[in-house]
Amino acid sequence: MTPEDQQPPQRLNRWLGELTLWFKTLASAGIYTTLILTFVGQTARVDGLSMAPTLADQDRLVVNKLVYRLHAPQRGDIVMLYYPEDPDKTFVKRVIGEPGDEVRIVGGTVFVNDVALLDSFVAPEFRGHDDFGPFTVPTAYYFVLGDHRNNSSDSRNWGPVPKKYIVGKVQLRWWPLPAAHLF
Repeated sequence: MTPEDQQPPQRLNRWLGELTLWFKTLASAGIYTTLILTFVGQTARVDGLSMAPTLADQDRLVVNKLVYRLHAPQRGDIVMLYYPEDPDKTFVKRVIGEPGDEVRIVGGTVFVNDVALLDSFVAPEFRGHDDFGPFTVPTAYYFVLGDHRNNSSDSRNWGPVPKKYIVGKVQLRWWPLPAAHLF
């Protein structure tokens, strides 16, 4: 057998070896991605204006699903949650009241435990003027509001959110790129 006769099988073996390496790399990347998205993080898209001006319609987010396995949500956190009236849907809202807190709204000003909430993130034109409460947040529940108080379906409408419905904390707005922001 001449050296020329041996080249095609060597090329084929090299090509199959490369193809096998690519397949193994893609398969392991798929497994790692699945594990990360299942237990650590998730991407999400804002659908609507209820978190304006903090978040805009169609913003793309990264949600940290691991953080609330380590500690409880805190007042001021922006969270992704299952909508209590239809858990197939997810919403993005801000935690206002923790378990045991008393929440009330007077003339659009939010009070938590009789202290006015410092909510400079709410634009004046998005601040509501309605009254609500007082409402005491039950154990293992959270009171959430949208930042666009005039245009938000939130705990004022459907009540507090059970902790088990909070998917995770919004950590990053990655799209659109000019508005990328860590929270």
